This record gives sequence, structure tokens and C-alpha cells, in this order.
Amino acid sequence: MPDYSIEIVESAPFAQNCFILRREGASTALVVDPGFETLPVLKFLEREKLTPAMIMNTHGHVDHIAGNAVMKQAFPDAPLVIGRYDEPMLSDPDLNLSTPFGLPVTSPPADRTVEEGDQIDAAGFSFLVREVPGHSPGSVVYIAQGISPPIVLGGDVLFAGSVGRADFPGGDFAQLRSGIRSKLFILPEDTLVYPGHGPATTIGAERRSNPFVGEPAGPFFS
Repeated sequence: MPDYSIEIVESAPFAQNCFILRREGASTALVVDPGFETLPVLKFLEREKLTPAMIMNTHGHVDHIAGNAVMKQAFPDAPLVIGRYDEPMLSDPDLNLSTPFGLPVTSPPADRTVEEGDQIDAAGFSFLVREVPGHSPGSVVYIAQGISPPIVLGGDVLFAGSVGRADFPGGDFAQLRSGIRSKLFILPEDTLVYPGHGPATTIGAERRSNPFVGEPAGPFFS
């Protein structure tokens, strides 16, 4: 049995997944991609007597950062972390795509930006950071180390049977495909992928059957 748990809070209106990770018996947790609906997140933390050790963003689109301000207001000591190239999206409603929806959203500034190869140690977890742009210019994935099976907090990079959209400003499908194949598909087949939308999947399943980037899409590393 794993010695950690992952609570998933799905947030309207984009059915976006916010994740709360904690080690068994711990009093701290990680909050990943808080969306528009923060009340269920806050209620869960209160009920479980948990304090966020870190607020982690996989990328800067509005549905993944909309809850940053509420979380920072409730837990000002929890550092806010995002990839270095998406950091400007936090303060710019045009870049984070909230302006087109008529709901301009801004976030508090990042306390830390991360890049390829960085390591994050918080709340009893250790994550390796990989940059996988293509959905947004600075999308990152967080790969948990020392957990069996491994887990990936993947944002909108790789989904069950699909991939993140590449038609937003700063998107690039070739770049997205290359990053998934070279940085995610090299992981063990049983690696669990927790995406920003939809159900969890595994690296093996997506490598074998994903129609956009898996084996059905053609030769690898081309």
C-alpha cells in the first residue's frame, strides 16, 4: 500500500483537476493547480488538519492558477511555484487566457520559478522538474521520486488518450510531442500520470495507444 494519498478536486467550468498530496500521518500537504473552486480545497485541508507546504502550478493558464490568490491569502507562508517561462502569465490576464472569457484573473507573484532538472522537496515528497512546452511556453511536469509506482503531475501535457491543445498562443504541437516522447515515455510503464483534466492514466498505456503521440502516431524520436 502506498504511504501517500492524492485528493482530486474537480473545478468548474473547465473540469480542471486540482490535486492535494500528502504523506500518511503528515500535517503538511502539496496543493497542485488550484482552480476556480477553492472552497472544497480549503474544506478538505481544514477537515484533515493539513497546512500546504507548497502551491505548485504546472502552467499558467487561468483554469490552473485561478485559485492561487485564495490559497496564498489563506496560507501566505506556502511558496507559490511555477515554471520559469510561464511566470509572466500569473500577472497578465491576456497571457493566461482569462480575458477572452470576460473574467480577467491575476495571481500573486511566484515565490519560486523552476526549470529543467530542478528538484522540489516539500511535505515529504521529492519531485524532479521537466520542462515540456507546447501546450504553453513554460509547461512543466513534476515527477515524484522514491515512490512506487512513480507518479507524474502532468498538467495539460498528456491526457488519457489525448494531449494538451497546441493552438493557444505559444503552443507548438511538434514541441509538445517531442517533449512527451523524450521526457515522459522513457519513464517506467507503470508510472501513473495525473493530468489536469480527466482520469489518471499510465505511461505504458499512452505509449502503446495514444493516437497523437503514442505508437499509433508513428516512429518515436523522429
